[in-house]
Amino acid sequence: MKILLLCKSKLFLIALLITTGLLGPIHVSAQARSDFEIAKNLDIFATLYRELNANYVDNLQHGDLFEEGISAMLEALDPYTNFIPESQIEDYKFMTSGQYGGIGALIQQRDNYVIISEPYEGAPAHKAGLRAGDKILEINGKSALNKTSSDVSTILKGQPGTSLTIKIERPGESKPLSFGIVRENVKIKDIPYFGLLESDIAYINLTGFTQNASQEVNRAYQELKQQNPFKGLVLDLRGNGGGLLNEAVEIVGMFVPRGETVVSTRGKLKESNQIHKTLRNPIDTIMPIIVLVDNNSASASEIVAGAIQDLDRGIVVGQRTLGKGLVQNVIPLTYNTHLKVTVAKYYIPSGRCIQAIDYFHEVGQDQPLAIPDSLKTAFTTRNGRLVWESSGIEPDVDIEPRKMSSLTSALFVNFVFMDYANHFVNNHKSIPTANDFIITDEIYSDFVAFVKARDFHYSNRSEKLLEQLKEVAEKENYMDAIKDEIALLERQIQEQKKNDLELFSKEIKDILQSEIVTRYYYQQGRVANTLQRDRVVRKAVELLQNLQEYKNILSASGKPSKAGTKKG
Repeated sequence: MKILLLCKSKLFLIALLITTGLLGPIHVSAQARSDFEIAKNLDIFATLYRELNANYVDNLQHGDLFEEGISAMLEALDPYTNFIPESQIEDYKFMTSGQYGGIGALIQQRDNYVIISEPYEGAPAHKAGLRAGDKILEINGKSALNKTSSDVSTILKGQPGTSLTIKIERPGESKPLSFGIVRENVKIKDIPYFGLLESDIAYINLTGFTQNASQEVNRAYQELKQQNPFKGLVLDLRGNGGGLLNEAVEIVGMFVPRGETVVSTRGKLKESNQIHKTLRNPIDTIMPIIVLVDNNSASASEIVAGAIQDLDRGIVVGQRTLGKGLVQNVIPLTYNTHLKVTVAKYYIPSGRCIQAIDYFHEVGQDQPLAIPDSLKTAFTTRNGRLVWESSGIEPDVDIEPRKMSSLTSALFVNFVFMDYANHFVNNHKSIPTANDFIITDEIYSDFVAFVKARDFHYSNRSEKLLEQLKEVAEKENYMDAIKDEIALLERQIQEQKKNDLELFSKEIKDILQSEIVTRYYYQQGRVANTLQRDRVVRKAVELLQNLQEYKNILSASGKPSKAGTKKG
């Protein structure tokens, strides 16, 4: 009530000053006009809600309605400005610290239930005996039918030390199983795996930038150094969506001299305008470094990759990054709620901002503006190589991602890989080490039989295009003339599809191998097993073992220029 009265008083005062001419129409400050608009619209909103509450036929759910209204308002800004209600406080803790109170398991929707897709090694879910593929039937005696992943996640999270009971349905078991679990403070490792490649190349897989991420990188580096002196480092940031900016600065600071500018931020408020420099003595400023990125590398990942690239401290390999050059602060509000708000844009050492989407100047039907190539500005690295603003971080060595076939995609989304892995685990108590396990011909034959027994069906791209052709032919009255040819094509496609499990066996084996290894060795095992056939990692090793090519890329002529851009 005090807030409403204050707003009304301010509104009345500003309105009075304007209408009486004491401010004058020409001399009204922008701040005064802004205050007037805020006060007016708050008054309208308060009046509207009061009347809605008084007149609406049913009782209003005030908390839900206000949360919905806040979310709708923030959606009009950018995707990273969010309201964090008290019910999502564990998610907020996880964003910054990588830890939360809960059972420690990945979950996902499957039909009308939520299933465990992967328990974290050593977490309460793992210790209690939950497995990938377990269908959650009840939590604390209440049915989980038709609950979303978000609903179930909220219930599973909670204060460490509190307990819950989960009833699940497990493939291969005739009756439901019940598990009592005590929630713990679950810490997700920022580095699920690190090791040596080819005995002389260090590899660190960094998946987040939560508190102490830089310490984890330093610890992994030092452990590898003690195992065996190495001559190059591969830092894998693929799929890393970012996190804390200061952790990114600390990681760059391990490999560049003290006092180097890593990133600067510029915003509306004075405190948002900062220059972030390396503050500690580095651990190595000479060793060749390759940073791996992809389309899902964002924010803090782009700061690390961009700074290494701009300072010519190493080479970036992979695919273009997401292009998120916006900085968020989390501001505490009343009643244990928070506001995560975009406060600035960040600029890496060359002076470029890598933000790829302009959320602040919408174009047509409230759609954000993708910055076209013609408006991208050229900047230069320390060695004089050209780099480009407003397009994420473009790798020095671009490697096209492999595209999954229609069959493999269908097997994945229909949980066939997961179900076979569960079937495999039920029949194999152990497998070789994560590095040594492979899908043999015998295992693959068993998988093919498993798929065929499920009466699995899918549509490939050829079939979808043929269906579109039939629709167009019907509309244009050509169907009678070409129906025999279309029928022939349909038969030929169906005949060819019979061989798809063999035709796409290599990519199917890759995914199946990872799925099975994860059952026995969890995330660490999955990464270790995948490295053996990872094209991007193989290219990184090749570059680090050919230092002349590495140096050529870092020279001023190593990065080709692009047409349609202007010099910055």
